Amino acid sequence: MNAQLQPAAMDRADPLVIAGRAYRSRLLTGTGKYKDLDETRRATEAAGAQIVTVAIRRTNIGQNRNEPNLLDVLSPQTYTILPNTAGCYTAEDAVRTCRLARELLDGHALVKLEVLGDQKTLFPDVVHTLKAAEALVAEKFQVMVYTSDDPILAKRLEEIGCVAVMPLAAPIGSGLGIQNRWNILEIVENANVPVIVDAGVGTASDAAIAMELGCDGVLMNTAIAGAKDPVLMATAMRKAVEAGRGAFRAGRIPRKRYASASSPIDGTIG
Repeated sequence: MNAQLQPAAMDRADPLVIAGRAYRSRLLTGTGKYKDLDETRRATEAAGAQIVTVAIRRTNIGQNRNEPNLLDVLSPQTYTILPNTAGCYTAEDAVRTCRLARELLDGHALVKLEVLGDQKTLFPDVVHTLKAAEALVAEKFQVMVYTSDDPILAKRLEEIGCVAVMPLAAPIGSGLGIQNRWNILEIVENANVPVIVDAGVGTASDAAIAMELGCDGVLMNTAIAGAKDPVLMATAMRKAVEAGRGAFRAGRIPRKRYASASSPIDGTIG
């Protein structure tokens, strides 16, 4: 790749493709936990996100006419709205929520599936996740699925027909960063669909590490919305994702136990 390419040109040369659609941004953001809709808008713009997740059970996108509508500040003409099933604890609830989202968004098929196991850890219930994924794929939904960092499960979800797998880096909202990078790397190396780290990112270096491992993108909400300055953090996360992707594509030097001089003495005069 031409070293003189500017970031926008680099994005066009290296798009994130999900369900056949290309995106220049590899940072996906949530829309919850902000102080108001204006802050949501400003942070989303600063992140450069093109895909934004919406918790259908918690966010008004038209189902409550007397409340502020998220779509008034994040238009579906500008952003890909990614309805998610946050707050669902059974496959049946998750499927029902996706059906509601499709109705509210005029046949929209791209959804983020998450089925939680308990309220303390918010880990995915993998049994119900598999069940819901099978049902949604059968109903022609394009499923991006939140899952554990189990490489076998991730591959199974891909085989079911999910368009992206989204392993957690650490528990939702924990900010702990990637706790098992080897599992994430195994998922990446064996996937034929995009792998997007979802949950656990706390700061910019976490996002960069995810991208350096070869992940196709990062989704985050709390790390941005919970920061002291969400708009500034959104900017930092955008830059981290871009830097991590660039480093992955460039190919890092091998790790060595001992020094290797930047200016070798071999062949020097005298």
